[in-house]
Amino acid sequence: MQLIRRLPRRMPAVGARAISEWAIWRLPRWLTVFVLTVIAADLAAIGAAAPLTTFREHDLVLFAVLLACTAIAVEWSRRSKEQHGMSMDVQGVWEFPVAILLPPLFALLAPVLRLALTQWRVSRAPLHRRIFSCASISLSYGAVSLTFRGLSHLTAGTTGGEAGRDFRWTVLVTVGAVVMFVLNNAFVLTAIKGSDPSVSIRARFLDRESLYNDIAEMCIAVLVTYAVAGNLFLAAAALPVITLLQRSLRHAQLLIDSRADSKTGLLNAATWEHEAAAEVGRAVRTRSALAVALLDIDRFKVINDTYGHLVGDQVIKEIARTLSNMLREYDLAGRFGGEEFSLLLPQTRAVDAFRIAERVRANIAGLSVIAPGATGGERVHVTVSIGVAALDSGSVRKLNELMAAADAALYRAKSGGRDQVQMISTTRGLSAISGTGGAAKDGSPDVPIAFRRAQNS
Repeated sequence: MQLIRRLPRRMPAVGARAISEWAIWRLPRWLTVFVLTVIAADLAAIGAAAPLTTFREHDLVLFAVLLACTAIAVEWSRRSKEQHGMSMDVQGVWEFPVAILLPPLFALLAPVLRLALTQWRVSRAPLHRRIFSCASISLSYGAVSLTFRGLSHLTAGTTGGEAGRDFRWTVLVTVGAVVMFVLNNAFVLTAIKGSDPSVSIRARFLDRESLYNDIAEMCIAVLVTYAVAGNLFLAAAALPVITLLQRSLRHAQLLIDSRADSKTGLLNAATWEHEAAAEVGRAVRTRSALAVALLDIDRFKVINDTYGHLVGDQVIKEIARTLSNMLREYDLAGRFGGEEFSLLLPQTRAVDAFRIAERVRANIAGLSVIAPGATGGERVHVTVSIGVAALDSGSVRKLNELMAAADAALYRAKSGGRDQVQMISTTRGLSAISGTGGAAKDGSPDVPIAFRRAQNS
């Protein structure tokens, strides 16, 4: 009895504590407000559309057929065992016709049912992320539905016969597809960039392959819309085509994954060497400058032994993020080994390569990596040594020669006290200058070829 009397008082406290531990509260405050606002707007849109909707038998049957196709696609995703958490899909092929052919309420509800099934059957993503994705897609399809109906009403009185009517319909559907693409990407990319500012939106979502896949999905969605508008049972005939599109998306994603290091997202060693060799060959043919750098974490074993391998992994990820933020889009950054990274800097003279390497070294030395502890955590001091080799214009070198020169420079940086940059220019063979006030052998006066800090770590 005493336990029963305590339950009403303790349960609200337990519920409040559980709510306070939701992952959404760990986002930046403005992003939390943004996510909650999108979710609230979607709920409000559903609530406003429900009483305005007339439920007709044809609409319900068409909605059920398209939902059944969606469920089959989701089930296929589960059986194919999505790899590396990949969430690429082509469910818009089935949901876009809902937005065009049915009242707005159906367009708002279709993503809710599909993502609920995905959460249950395929993978359990963080709940706030799944709900936000659902709300953003739902609002986007609601906007498509309103846009299509509004423009259809405005152009209803135009003439042109059956051909003109078909052309107007195609244009309006295309406009709807553009509205969907713009709105959904605006919602999702804002959230992704807000949660991780280091993410390159252009490289990850707006590259040629991603845009091609999006366009292919929308084109097939338009064809499915046109087909089911005349005969809703043609949706079943589209299932094999959609399956092939889904597989092509997965194949493209697997190719991308095979190029990247799973821990850092940088190029893996094999991919970096392949692309770097091509860049070096191009630089030799065009007689342009180029530089290679090898970066090694100082005393990384001590970090692992002192703070644990999880902190060591965090150090590697922070360094990779620093490299991604600091380098240019056409530079190549790769994870060359356990704690070693490789950089290739096209169109970069020896002097500029050294300056870039020094900025990288300084930024990494200023990283704030916190190792958890009983007193609130301890800052892990991270430094790197960098060896640079430059292929000046007119030089004829291969990648392995540049790598050997950069490795020799790295060895000198390590033996010289660590936390410094050493550089070798290949213009006159594997010669090198160390110190902070020497003159460069590439003809640029008063530029340090090797940098040495006053206090070695």
